[in-house]
Amino acid sequence: MNDPVPSPQEPLAGAAPVRRHLVIGTGAIAHAHASAVAAHQGRAAVVSAVDIDARRAEDFAAGHGIPHWSTDLAQALRKRPDLAHICTPPGSHVPLALQCIEAGVPVLLEKPPALSLAELDELLEASERNGVDVAVVFQHRFGATGLRLRQLLREGALGRPLVAVCDTMWYRPPEYFAVPWRGKWDVEGGGPTMGHGIHQFDLLLALLGDWTEVSAMAARLARETATEDVSTALVRFGNGALATLVNSLLSPRETSVLRIDTERATVEVEHLYGYSRDDWTITPAPGQESVTDSLATVATDGQSCHADQVGAVLDAMDSGGPLPVPLREARDTMELVAAMYASAFTGKTVRKGEIVPGHPFYTRMDGTGAPWAEDLSLEGASL
Repeated sequence: MNDPVPSPQEPLAGAAPVRRHLVIGTGAIAHAHASAVAAHQGRAAVVSAVDIDARRAEDFAAGHGIPHWSTDLAQALRKRPDLAHICTPPGSHVPLALQCIEAGVPVLLEKPPALSLAELDELLEASERNGVDVAVVFQHRFGATGLRLRQLLREGALGRPLVAVCDTMWYRPPEYFAVPWRGKWDVEGGGPTMGHGIHQFDLLLALLGDWTEVSAMAARLARETATEDVSTALVRFGNGALATLVNSLLSPRETSVLRIDTERATVEVEHLYGYSRDDWTITPAPGQESVTDSLATVATDGQSCHADQVGAVLDAMDSGGPLPVPLREARDTMELVAAMYASAFTGKTVRKGEIVPGHPFYTRMDGTGAPWAEDLSLEGASL
């Protein structure tokens, strides 16, 4: 083990400091974070990695040219890095983020930020009480075309949004769930609604604004998990628009689709894990051909990815502004997740603001229990 984080260096006169990043957890998604920081060389650098597995931390540091690694998070935090990236399994997100907050270190937290609204509110209270920012990784918001579309919708250039489709159709074989924390409510918080489709419908919420009510269904159709492997939902937005959502881990032809029909055009994107401008199309309504070039000013290079959001985080740090996406914004997305589960498991429409302390789906995403929970207990008894 070596010293976790080097002391900060004095920046050149007039130059923004090189931001010192700490990566907590060195599993699969951590590589995306390290590469995202490396894409901003000269502005930021990962200076240390921490993992409970010393060999994994050492290998990760060596693979990304990170000078220091450790198994001691408290020691790493005492060196006061500028930002901590939390890349661990979901069940550890809140405890680790709270430890960073108490040390005065801002956080970029992988999705889902918490296992429940109750946990998220605990983290939000600690963040605001200590004045330490916590941002959530929702990188699809930061692709250049997505940002441009958000601007167009807010300005009314495409007219009123009317109908939307938001599908995350992915495939995960049974062996994917052999990892101990996957497919379990207590440590992952949910299935594809919570951990996979959340990126795509978070982008939908960023584009269409506040949602008001949801009716949903969820099922465990083909995977031996405690959580669902597919869900569907109908969502109403404050502006009146209606959207359908599908989140699946059972779809051999994998795709991520977002389509928004407005008064003046259909705008849609199809990609898998990240989009570029070439993945988007715009189809004008009859007589509205002038909107065709609305997205043409976006550069063709680049893809919606962690590097886009890290760039936005660095901009915020340089300007002294709040980190994007703050917990209060991420809470809207998490509340929709909770509402989808509540609707699916109770058969009732759920309205925004309905899930509050005392509600069964406030403290657990499976609330009163998944409809197939009894089947799982019977399967266990037969083994």
